[in-house]
Parts: sequence; structure tokens; C-alpha cells
Amino acid sequence: MNLFELTLRLKGFPIAEAKKRLQEIQAIPEKEYETYVYKLREDIFRYHLRENPSYKTFAGTSAFETWEAIPVLQKSDLQRPLAERLSNGFSEKNSYVNKTSGSSGHPFIFAKDKFTHALTWATILNRYGWHDLDFSTSLEARFYGIPLDAKGYRKERLKDKLSNRYRFPIFDLSDAKMEDFLQVFRKRKFDYINGYTSSVVLFAKYLHSRDLHLKDICPSLRYCIVTSEMLFENDKKLLETTFGVPVINEYGASELDLIAFTNADNDFIVNSETLFVEILDEHNKPVANGFPGRIIITSLYNRAHPMIRYDIGDLGILAPESTLKKPILQQLIGRTNDIARLPSGKTVPGLTFYYVTKSVIEDDGNVKEFIIEQTALDTFLIRYVSERELTLVEIDVIKRALFDYLENDLNLLFNRVAMLDRSSRGKLKQFISTF
Repeated sequence: MNLFELTLRLKGFPIAEAKKRLQEIQAIPEKEYETYVYKLREDIFRYHLRENPSYKTFAGTSAFETWEAIPVLQKSDLQRPLAERLSNGFSEKNSYVNKTSGSSGHPFIFAKDKFTHALTWATILNRYGWHDLDFSTSLEARFYGIPLDAKGYRKERLKDKLSNRYRFPIFDLSDAKMEDFLQVFRKRKFDYINGYTSSVVLFAKYLHSRDLHLKDICPSLRYCIVTSEMLFENDKKLLETTFGVPVINEYGASELDLIAFTNADNDFIVNSETLFVEILDEHNKPVANGFPGRIIITSLYNRAHPMIRYDIGDLGILAPESTLKKPILQQLIGRTNDIARLPSGKTVPGLTFYYVTKSVIEDDGNVKEFIIEQTALDTFLIRYVSERELTLVEIDVIKRALFDYLENDLNLLFNRVAMLDRSSRGKLKQFISTF
């Protein structure tokens, strides 16, 4: 057992047993997988009806004739003291307790039983193994935030050491800091990059502006893993070209598990071992594979805290060829709560503004990154970081693109800033509505 797994074991997380269970699940034949999934989801639902007073109150009754009749759990339903939401026999002392980042607008504290948390790590280790990456031997270049308080800072640095990673704090992403990052890559033999998408993309843009290729500077580099934020196709191409390595997309939620991960065939594979993932429409009805809908997830093992038909707040599409054992996330579209309401009465995903603007705003490499904020029904503020101010002609091109795609007579404001505000964890939210 390596140092990382030993640390999990010493903290009370049975990683060896979890890895064994994961292997058993993966050995279940496709033809028997429906039985496995349906039994587990029924078992976990019945368990929480019996052992979790809070969930029993929420669900209302155990007389559900179909799985689809079970109510969908919203994040807002969980914004109450954790002690009121734990199942019988569980407490903060005998569970894994953490809190979500709040990027959805609904932060809350959650809990997992220790075996379920060990299963989460077993799944992550398994997925990294798809690409021959090992936590104990593969050196990670980590582009993440870090707590600024002394205790939190020391804790994260210790975790970095135990996990064989070097952290690049991303609260300062100036050119001077990027140059410091580059010098570290010249000296260390990193196996892979792992970090928030926007920060890693910004580093790639810095290299691209200097006509540098990271693989030439750090020949040991083999992969780039991006997580926590949307990965757009043109950004993926930039990363692959500038870094010179394959890009792996990771999608997860701390309160649940690793949700999807890119495999060696470049398929975005959904975790079907410990999760049951549904795609539902606005009326909570299942949509067919190949069509967009809300991503609803059931944690099949967590007994400390119910995550039954949990609306994670994202929109996505399962590929038509998906099966229960091998679901493929064809597209992750964005967050359901990022909605822009327009003067005409039309409502569109907020990321629509980001997609359209992005298609024209970054063509010449001047704009490094930007966010869009809706401040009124007809007013949108675009904050951007760039080498120079956008010209009136460039602004007009952006406006015309948005008018053509959405509607006319929108009030579009542009504000050049030195740096964009990121969350306390370093995440960048591309669309914000304060209206």
C-alpha cells in the first residue's frame, strides 16, 4: 500500500476494501448490470426512508409505484443543519464531512459514510489508471486555489506532499506569475497537469503568445487533466497544441463522486459503478439518449446522507449508444441556474452569451479571459482581461453577433480589468446574473 492509500487507511477510510468492491462491480456482465443498478437504487432509497427521518419527511411516503415517481431532491432542500440530515447511527465524528464550493449558488455541508468516501477514491485511482497515472509515483502540476488562512494553507500543503503534487496557486495569474510557473516546469519532471479549466487555459494562452510548447520545456509531461469548469472545444485544441499532450476532462461533485472521466478512446465515461445518472426534462420526465436535460444523480452507496435523485444543477446529454454499464456523456452543457431573461420574454442559458462572445472575442489572442454579468433585464456587462482595450470596431462585431443570435436592443457594456475575481477556491464563473 502506497503512502496516499496508507493515509486514507489511517484516517479510517477502508480503501483496500473499496478497491476490491469496485473490481467486483466492474466484473458484472453487461446483461446483469440492470439487475445490479436497479437493486442498489431500490436498496438505498428504502434504507433512507427507514433510517433517515429528514428524507422520510421529504419523500412523504414509501408507496412509490415507479422509480420516476420518487421526488427530485434540490440543493435548496439540503440547506439546513447537517445534524438534521444524517441517517440514524451517523454523526459528524463517524462520517466524512465536507462542504460544496457554492459555485451553483447553493452551498451546503454534506456527509458520506467512510466506505462511500473510500469508494470515491477507489474510482478516482481507477480512472487515473486508465492513463497509467499513479498518485504515488506520477508527479502532478496542480493548478488550484489554496486556503489563505494559516491552518488551511498548511493542511493543503501537507496534502500536496502526501499526494506527490506541486501546487501552482491561481489567485494571481499575471504574466509575471506565469513566467514563474514556466520556470518550475523547466526544473521539475511533471507527469501531468491537473487544474481548473480556465486557469490551465490561461497558462496555455501565455505559452502560445510566446510561441512556446510545454512538451519541449518539460519532456516528461504526458497528460493534462482539466476539471470543475466548462471545457470548450477550441480551448481543448489550444491545450493539446500548446502543451503537446492529450487532454482529459474530469467532471465531479464533492457531495457525490467522480461523475465522468475521459478514457483512452476519448469517450467521456460516466461513473456507473457507484452512481445512477438520469437525464430529465423540466417536468422531471426522462429524456431519450441524445437529447439534453437536467443531470439527476443517485449515490448508490452513501448511507450517511441521502442523495436520491439529486439535481446537481447541470445540463447534459447522454450519447445514443450509452448503456447502463457504459453511459457516455456526449456533452456537458452548463448550469441550469445560469439563466438569462431577455426583454422579449425569451429565456436562454447564460452560457449562450459566453459561447457567442467567445467565438469572436478571442480570435486575435488579445483577450485572455472574460466573464459576462447580467445586471438588468436588458443589460449585460462584459468584464475582460486583455493586452489592450477592445476597439469600437471589435465591440461592434461582438454586439452584432449577440444581436443576431439572441435579440436586438440589448445594452452591452464592456469593462477592461487587470484581473477577474475568482471564488475563494479559484474557480471562475463564466456567467453571473445579479438581476
